[in-house]
Amino acid sequence: MLTSFASRFTTRAPVNAFGRRFFHPSLVAADKLTVEGLAERVNLEGENVLMRVDLNVPLSKEDDVTVTDDTRLRAIVPTAKYLLDKGANVILCSHFGRPKGEIIETGKNGRLTPVVPHLEKLLGTKVAKVNDCMGAEVEDAAKTLTKGDVLLLENTRFYKGETKNDPELSAGLGKLADYFVMDAFGTAHRAHSSTAGVAEHMKLSAAGKLMEKELKYLKGAVDTPKRPMMAIVGGAKVSTKIPVIESLLDKCDAILVGGGMIFTFYKAMGYNIGKSLVEEDMLDLCKDLMKKAEEKGVKLVLPSDVVLADKFENDANSAIAKVTDIEGDWMGLDIGPESIETFAKEIEQANTIVFNGPMGVFEMPNFATGTIEVAKMLAKATEERGATTIIGGGDSVAAVNQAGLGDKVSHISTGGGASLELLEGKELPGVAALTEV
Repeated sequence: MLTSFASRFTTRAPVNAFGRRFFHPSLVAADKLTVEGLAERVNLEGENVLMRVDLNVPLSKEDDVTVTDDTRLRAIVPTAKYLLDKGANVILCSHFGRPKGEIIETGKNGRLTPVVPHLEKLLGTKVAKVNDCMGAEVEDAAKTLTKGDVLLLENTRFYKGETKNDPELSAGLGKLADYFVMDAFGTAHRAHSSTAGVAEHMKLSAAGKLMEKELKYLKGAVDTPKRPMMAIVGGAKVSTKIPVIESLLDKCDAILVGGGMIFTFYKAMGYNIGKSLVEEDMLDLCKDLMKKAEEKGVKLVLPSDVVLADKFENDANSAIAKVTDIEGDWMGLDIGPESIETFAKEIEQANTIVFNGPMGVFEMPNFATGTIEVAKMLAKATEERGATTIIGGGDSVAAVNQAGLGDKVSHISTGGGASLELLEGKELPGVAALTEV
């Protein structure tokens, strides 16, 4: 039998005459200035606007130069083009990898030079680049911008102070423009110089279109969801998801759990888990989470069967077993077919669904079925029932895109950590720093 607590969803949201529940985007973004609001307040023609973006794209391992996936570059286009259409000069600012204060010429922690050709193609204009992000040379380059120009600054993390919200770096960036637009949601949970500190040196700071969309969907899901609301939480470790699970117990009608973390729950329940991943120091916490779910009337659903392997490799010998029948040196690497079927029935009942974390070892094709099938279920729920489906977390996003379903769900979040913290109810420094309206 499926491991679960409580028997039914609760429905608390109003419905219309046809029985359909509506999703209401949160008003959280309404108390912060948006890029459209900035354009209404200020004539941006000829004005410099510093735009914090996320240009962390993967590079080819063969040459450390070729961009292999320009998803994040395409994500900045709506805001950048909006500003350019208003006649503003756009100064793009981003970190790239983790150089930890060192100047690295190439590679995933190096200079931002490889993204220039892609940006020029996407924006339809020349992109000038400087080899620093503050100082006299950069200030001179910013002063020579005229109207509708684009300037790309160098990797902000070439300065150690970036991740420490260094006042000097914040002030240096602040000298380049009078207005700031934050459109890097993936770094909004970090209080860094280029995400938060710089706003103190601007006349006005606004949320870009990407940031605004993220806030509307993620905060909307938490604050004003279409009910029943469900979270599907996966990943290897319980410890990384504890805060969000605890927070979601106060918001969700049901939580489906998958990934390696399920085995810590099973061990807490007294089951044999073989060689499966387990966090021994989290056993009591898992018991506590299950107890809280039962007390709050939240349906907490764990898989009833799993796909086992005799080693942690894609070509390992595999078998399907009930979670009560795991033994020997077998390890669980994916949820089983019975669990997939049960998850499908649960998902059919939900009107708002947040998916964060894979159901198995998604990197290995033979153990990616659970994750891919859940992605398909969410696309079906959106297309056939109008359910609001939100995908957050790298592997969850990869699964949806790999299945060719990126345009079939309501929203794909660009920030894993930021998404989790927002779902936990935390205030994001990169949002808090924006101008209030």
